[in-house]
Amino acid sequence: MGRLPAAVQAELAERLDPVDAELGRRYPGRRPGRQPVHTVYVPADRCHAGLVPEWGALALAAIVDHPPRPYPGELHDLVTAKLRREPIEDLRIDFEDGYGVRDDPTEDAAARAAARALRAGLETPFAGVRIKSLTGPVRRRAVRTLDVFLDALLDGATEPPRSGRFAVTLPKVSVPAQVEAMVLLCERLETAYGLPAGWLRFEVQVETPAAILGPEGLATPGRLIGAAAGRCAGLHYGTYDYSAACGIAAAQQSLAHPAADFAKAVLQVAAAETGVRLSDGSTNVLPVGDTAAVQAGWAEHARLVRRSLERGYYQGWDLHPAQLPTRFAATYAFFRDGRAAAVARLRAYLERRSTGILDEPATARALAGYLLRGLDCGALTEAETGYDRAALAAL
Repeated sequence: MGRLPAAVQAELAERLDPVDAELGRRYPGRRPGRQPVHTVYVPADRCHAGLVPEWGALALAAIVDHPPRPYPGELHDLVTAKLRREPIEDLRIDFEDGYGVRDDPTEDAAARAAARALRAGLETPFAGVRIKSLTGPVRRRAVRTLDVFLDALLDGATEPPRSGRFAVTLPKVSVPAQVEAMVLLCERLETAYGLPAGWLRFEVQVETPAAILGPEGLATPGRLIGAAAGRCAGLHYGTYDYSAACGIAAAQQSLAHPAADFAKAVLQVAAAETGVRLSDGSTNVLPVGDTAAVQAGWAEHARLVRRSLERGYYQGWDLHPAQLPTRFAATYAFFRDGRAAAVARLRAYLERRSTGILDEPATARALAGYLLRGLDCGALTEAETGYDRAALAAL
């Protein structure tokens, strides 16, 4: 027996048990379940019930019309099957920059029509709506659009869409007070429509420097997550608004600019272990025009998708059907290229075999998470990983 009085254990428990509880609340770990590999933004007035298969058909046509294919031949069957089965994983019906400013009757009608289209046949695993911001000039319109949209979405429905499958994107967020106001709006809407408490969740779109560093030089994203009171589903980086606000010339604005990397690194650290997911933004170099232009757009998109994946951003934005082949091809290649090494390292760790790499429990969790993401997006099969989904999730 040592000389330390037994009462010291009780003293430590009194001090640290509340700390453990608070850490558990703030950092619950990675959110379980599938994360979409992209969010597709479509202006609200262009949404209709046949949109999803239409985008898949346009993506397939682009591959045929502009050879050679923008990916290795071994990925062809995987990519084309995905484009036929599930060309859009996460659809965002856009009432902000992609839609613009319309008069109230026009935007009301668009909100109702888009909501009915979502109910009628916009079949995607995840979906949602981007409203205008809660800043003064457009706040009233933002609130009204969400109210009208929900009214049409839920009218006569036996039950709302599954929680976690629907999200509202809140753009132009700069300070926690705007997030707190969004929480209040969600609470009031849930009461008005008889929705379960906590059903409405939202993504915070980071497009302003103040959303990264506040006026005192302190990081803002952690405060935004805390202000959301558990409703923040994700932090989405807005490439061009953020770059322009930082004074970056238009020709240099890119997901790969050092200013973008800095902002996303701050977001990544703030969101780590909170259950809040990250999404990279978009590229404005679209694969459109003649074949040379399409091929150049594909090359740039594939490069940026792969770059984001390598930096731990597993989701990004797509704005055009012809971006879908490179989104899925680059994503599939990322997981397939690293599959064999990840499986070997995970197996060696679980079997306690000595190899040239000394992996720790945290790395084993990362290896399992990597393989699980590969399964979720369709890049890998359980046979190729050597583990079923439940076993990987347990790790």
